[in-house]
Amino acid sequence: MAQPLFLKSVLQEKIWGGNRLATEFGYDLPSDKVGEYWAISAHPNGVSLVEKGEFAGRKLDELYASEPQLFGNPEELVFPLLTKILDADDWLSVQVHPDDAYGMEHEGELGKTECWYILSAEEGAEIIYGHNARSREELAQMIEDKNWDELLTRVPVKAGDFFYVPSGTMHAIGKGIMILETQQSSDTTYRVYDFDRRDDAGNLRDLHIQQSIDVMTIGPVANSYPDTLVVGNLRATTFVSNAFFTVYKWQVSGLVDMEKTAAYTLISVLDGQGSLTVDGQTYPLSKGQHFILPATIEQWSFDGQLEMIASHA
Repeated sequence: MAQPLFLKSVLQEKIWGGNRLATEFGYDLPSDKVGEYWAISAHPNGVSLVEKGEFAGRKLDELYASEPQLFGNPEELVFPLLTKILDADDWLSVQVHPDDAYGMEHEGELGKTECWYILSAEEGAEIIYGHNARSREELAQMIEDKNWDELLTRVPVKAGDFFYVPSGTMHAIGKGIMILETQQSSDTTYRVYDFDRRDDAGNLRDLHIQQSIDVMTIGPVANSYPDTLVVGNLRATTFVSNAFFTVYKWQVSGLVDMEKTAAYTLISVLDGQGSLTVDGQTYPLSKGQHFILPATIEQWSFDGQLEMIASHA
């Protein structure tokens, strides 16, 4: 019998982290400085475990390699996506990620194109989304001069906003923001500026100025815009669809029957209560759960009041 893969995942402590992953989602935190929950991940820096069912206790990276039928017999050698929830109790560093070619050549892993769904934001919260340099030479000079006020583009945000962040985009998540991030399975980050913060040992964190200048996109960021379709009890919003991922928001208000449109689908429950039924077996769903509908599941149904983010490669 085909079964969903419910996952237990890894918490990451960060200098900018807080405790809202406990207060908002009920996760058991090791400290009050937890910045990330790697909810669906096969990356070696934080691998998810299957919680229940036939594959209980198996690591997602190992399952991807040994049971390819669960993932539609993919050509990709590594599980391509990573879903995170981030709690920014302070500003993240101003940073940029490489594309696949640069990432493979210099870091030995994929580049990092990502996107953000804003779960919550304090009043006045902002992100950095792009920059104002008109050439790579001007970019380098403004970084050298620490001319951050003129270089960085600040954008106010609120809950429900969505931002597409392709590789090469200058960006930072601001204080008081919680997001769900869908990204390529990569952990390569080049820091441009870190607000002169020091870690617990009193040291400034490393910057990666030359790599940042190498990979930075010059010109405005092209965001993606949502497309919403309402069918019966399902309000489905497509946020972005490209070569890296397709990301949806599914709002369920009653019984909804669905069938697969991709080999496998990653799902995070953001709010509400309800159930998932597959092959006559019903699984309770609640806020903070994350699971994969593998390729062996052709049809399923949701019931209840649920808000979810779904994605696939």
